[in-house]
Amino acid sequence: MKPTNINNPEYFHKVVDCQYACPAHTPVPEYIRLIAAERYTEAYMVNWESNVFPGILGRTCDRPCEPACRRGRIEEEPVAICRLKRVAADNKGEVKSRMPQAPEKKNGKKIALIGGGPASLTVARDLAPLGYEIHLYDDWHKGGGMMRSQIPAFRLPESVLDEEVNYILEMGIHTHFNHYVSSMKEMLEKDYDAIFVGTGAPKGRDLILPGREEGAKNIHIGIEFLANVAFSHVDKIGKKVIILGGGNTAMDCCRTSRRLGGDEVTVVVRSPFEEMKASPWEIEDARAEDIPILNNMPPKEFVVENGRLKGVIFEKVRAEYDENGRRKLVPTGEPDVFIEADDVIIAIGQDNAFPWIERDLGIEFGKWDIPVLDKVSFQSTLPQVFFGGDAAFGPENIITAVAHGHQAAISIDLYCQGKDILDRPSPMTNLIHQKMGIHEWSYDSAVVDDLRYKVPHEVKSITLTNRKIEVELGFDPPTGFKEAQRCLNCDIQTVFTASTCIECDACVDICPTSCITFTENGEEEDLRTRLSAPAENKTQDLYVSEVLPTKRVMVKDEDVCLHCGLCAERCPTSAWDMQKFLYNVTKASKIL
Repeated sequence: MKPTNINNPEYFHKVVDCQYACPAHTPVPEYIRLIAAERYTEAYMVNWESNVFPGILGRTCDRPCEPACRRGRIEEEPVAICRLKRVAADNKGEVKSRMPQAPEKKNGKKIALIGGGPASLTVARDLAPLGYEIHLYDDWHKGGGMMRSQIPAFRLPESVLDEEVNYILEMGIHTHFNHYVSSMKEMLEKDYDAIFVGTGAPKGRDLILPGREEGAKNIHIGIEFLANVAFSHVDKIGKKVIILGGGNTAMDCCRTSRRLGGDEVTVVVRSPFEEMKASPWEIEDARAEDIPILNNMPPKEFVVENGRLKGVIFEKVRAEYDENGRRKLVPTGEPDVFIEADDVIIAIGQDNAFPWIERDLGIEFGKWDIPVLDKVSFQSTLPQVFFGGDAAFGPENIITAVAHGHQAAISIDLYCQGKDILDRPSPMTNLIHQKMGIHEWSYDSAVVDDLRYKVPHEVKSITLTNRKIEVELGFDPPTGFKEAQRCLNCDIQTVFTASTCIECDACVDICPTSCITFTENGEEEDLRTRLSAPAENKTQDLYVSEVLPTKRVMVKDEDVCLHCGLCAERCPTSAWDMQKFLYNVTKASKIL
């Protein structure tokens, strides 16, 4: 293998697994260390720079960072990264003065944002400080988009949502609320230099079965139900409720139903339980509120008698898989199951919907009515129109929408300057030595066994009586400190200098995971089998040095390294060094 090029910013970025897995690439270990140091305001701002909504995401994020956490590789649960974000948000000081403000003198360019959700708000946050005149359109009376209409208040208090949305709107954004954009053609005829579409995936999927039309009064679409509850159009539901679907929207619908008077709320999923799309913690919270989840039961018919919904008939199936892993649901032959219901909520997915975009404008659409976009720039086939969030590639989550917004803002800025929007600036990175003395590091390098701490919840007898009472209470500062200490500081990189290595193998002897090997070079597939501990995870790279005087090379398996610093502590020549790596994705505000 060739020597590893650690000057490539993506090499060490990939080693910081949590940050690499985050769509917005938030510097996770950096803000966790700040939390441990009780520097909550600074931790909040590190988050805000990348993910824009620390308080919101600290409660609602889908947490792609946590399955990637290195703690999970030593037979422990990952660090509670998401809930630590909330610790920073809950304990921060004054932050408004630390945020960039829009200049009074504008740059002469006007941008329209259609939809007031996380993607559009991120674009506004990145472009307003550059002097762009931003106009945001939304058919609700407040900003936030799906964060306001689809996330129940018992998970996301309105006060938290308003605070973080207003940080952006108060940058001088021109808001056009209660304004449904009904024609893209009309928008294009206005004097906007670029248009960003962040309207989400607003069309909930229906289920056309016998009885659907007759029972329509008591059969609801999940995202419409949640929006109607959020805006107080609906404040009650029947005693017996069935939720159809196994995603996070279904979990929100069933828990909301419990708070609106549903005594017997049942979730029914057509697929096996292990294939449910809902996050494990969402399922756990639903079950903690006495909501049963039945699986392998696709609905067959809505039963309606004398114009009134009585319940749903379900078929019993089992999953069978072919040689390619494709699933087929096969009837078991057991009798159908009838479950009584006063109301049924259909939460089986969402689709894009662009009835307001005329099809003769030059904006092409592909399968599933998804716009044809450049996946790097988010530019449509009509150059001045950009998409992001769920409106771009279909339903995802808040943090993905934020990531789209950052990238679309770069594209819009380059486009408005007449530059090549694919000639994108590189991220900002650096490596900083962490040695403070002979036996002292500037970070806490101890690796100890420590179980993940549980987030406390409000008692169920209180939360089920009021849909606006927040269930999770969050970590208090002492518990937040203890959870932060579980972080292995994966951004503190082991940096090897071959020219100073004397090949004493002291690092090999002291390494607790046997991730360092000195051996003859070879092809990667062969080399992985000849290490002190076979490097079986091929998704992580091998760190390979230049050829040493003995004609061997140093090979380190990045997958199992704990970043403990023992190799650098033991090395007599400082061939090993611990260096903090910071990776900051380029934002539009950083373009020179």
